[in-house]
Amino acid sequence: MTPLTLSVVVPFYNEEVNIDALCARLIPALEKIDPGFEIVLVDDGSTDGGGALARAYAERDSRIRVVALEARAGQSAALDAGFHAARGPVVVTMDADLQNDPEDIPLLLARLAEGADVACGVRMTRYDNWVRRISSRIANRVRDRITGDRVTDTGCSLKAYRAEYLRRLKMYNGMHRFLPTLLRFEGARVVEVPVRHHPRVAGESKYGIGNRALVGLRDCFAVRWMRDRRLKYRIKDR
Repeated sequence: MTPLTLSVVVPFYNEEVNIDALCARLIPALEKIDPGFEIVLVDDGSTDGGGALARAYAERDSRIRVVALEARAGQSAALDAGFHAARGPVVVTMDADLQNDPEDIPLLLARLAEGADVACGVRMTRYDNWVRRISSRIANRVRDRITGDRVTDTGCSLKAYRAEYLRRLKMYNGMHRFLPTLLRFEGARVVEVPVRHHPRVAGESKYGIGNRALVGLRDCFAVRWMRDRRLKYRIKDR
């Protein structure tokens, strides 16, 4: 039996139009990396046929598993459910809309092999509209200023983690945007890796300025509070 080496967690909400293309591209890409992989598709309470389609794939391929949330709970909750379900020592996350490129996963894994604990994708060319690009740039600068951390592209979902660090985290709503920073708090070595970005060809984006700006600002201050209030002590040698 092939040992499990890699778990790819893909949260989705109403992505029925992308599930076929996702599996068609992701599975061959992972087969070229290592046969010991699993794909964890996390259905965040979809109301279209995406959940049923994902389950159909799981029935045909034992390497695919589906975690279905009872109702839409948001990306942080979907990722947390996927992290708990993942069984591999390395966890990769990506979006279901294929704006992340599965062929870039080896770039992230190579940095983990070199000693990093978290490898974060940085989109070199953005194919989002100008409103999303500008708002993302402003949000990243504000986030870095408030949290005292430096993350170039926190909105890029393509990331690789050593699972042992994810197990140390207790997730809260909205905290998926701060995972590199929170894992640095836990002692993880975080690196950034240039990756590709593709335009969305089907379905609709679930994010915009209206549902991120004020909530994101509040969450920045929450992360800074966690940073400043962390326990810092050492046991005295005898």
